[in-house]
Amino acid sequence: MSLCCGVECVVIIGFARWVWKRCAHISGHDSANWTLVAPGEFEPIPRMCRLVLAVYETDLHNPQFSPQHGYRLNPDWVIKRVTYEQTQGRAPPYLIYTDHEHKEIVLAVRGLNLYKESDYKTLLDNRLGMQMFDGGFVHHGLLKSAVWLLNAEGETLKRLWEESGKEYGMVFAGHSLGSGVVSLLTVIVVNHRDKLGGVPREKIRCYAMAPARCMSLNLAVKYADVIHSVILQDDFLPRTATPLEDVFKSIFCLPCLLLLVCLRDTFIPEGRKLRDSRRFYAPGRMYHIVERRFCRCGRFPPEVRTAIPVDGRFEHIVLSCNATSDHGIVWIERESEKALQKMKEIDSGTITTPPKVQKLERMRTIEQELKDALERAVSLNIPHAVTTPDVEPLEG
Repeated sequence: MSLCCGVECVVIIGFARWVWKRCAHISGHDSANWTLVAPGEFEPIPRMCRLVLAVYETDLHNPQFSPQHGYRLNPDWVIKRVTYEQTQGRAPPYLIYTDHEHKEIVLAVRGLNLYKESDYKTLLDNRLGMQMFDGGFVHHGLLKSAVWLLNAEGETLKRLWEESGKEYGMVFAGHSLGSGVVSLLTVIVVNHRDKLGGVPREKIRCYAMAPARCMSLNLAVKYADVIHSVILQDDFLPRTATPLEDVFKSIFCLPCLLLLVCLRDTFIPEGRKLRDSRRFYAPGRMYHIVERRFCRCGRFPPEVRTAIPVDGRFEHIVLSCNATSDHGIVWIERESEKALQKMKEIDSGTITTPPKVQKLERMRTIEQELKDALERAVSLNIPHAVTTPDVEPLEG
């Protein structure tokens, strides 16, 4: 009898400890040791959020869903705006914008529309280990959508880049479902630069807001120099290793699913996760916007941390009432703009070196961080990991 009571006490204490650790885990722990972001590096992100929001508008001259300080873009620079009817469900709506002020050609893709069957078809078009690309696994439905988008707009993007004197950057931006599409589109473009007139890799950028897990770990690290994922505090999607098709099947009982995933992942060893080449991850370099603190009410001035993590890459679900609201592009735009203004205020009061020198030093640091991440992936025996991000153009 006493033995049974002792075992029962151990089980209860162990379970109570697990519950405490899970409930006390906050998203700030995930990026606690990351580097704080400089304003020059973070500046494009609020702008890209506004461009993604602009896809929702039918007339940018008379906007209906304008963010707090407006879109701050020139409607006359919008080259093309494509709706669901025009894509016939093969891709989410998007727009192409030539930003002459920042010398960029931007293709922005909106996020999931809960009322559109075509978006669900894209998400559900996948099975574990179904699609390989460039030495890793990717989401099949999102890859198909990215390929269609490149075939549909490749000539337009190529023409715009050549008309710019081949000086403008090529930028892809997306939110949620759109983030997965543009991330895989970026991978394709980097491997097939001839499709866009030979645009150099260093001129290609992708900004994935509230990114979907859409590629295996070796690819997520390999393309960290061109893909930038932006995560607001407790956002559930970059943390949910459950396949996207299962997440959105359970969209109306999402808290239940997140709790079950949290419980399941507790008992999966970290090494086993890393060695599973079919497991998807959020792509590229991570930018984590942190604005809330443990056991404190309200929002604090946001700070942004960045890294190219390999192990511990947002692997823990945060049991938070903000897990779904932090996924919204409206909140991401608002908090990223606040963070940028805060960075500029701090930077203006503490600047000690010329901006050009600061930028050069940060570029060297970014290159070293990528090199370290690639070497870390190889040392952990990540399947198909490489020590250099350089790729040769593929045939076809």
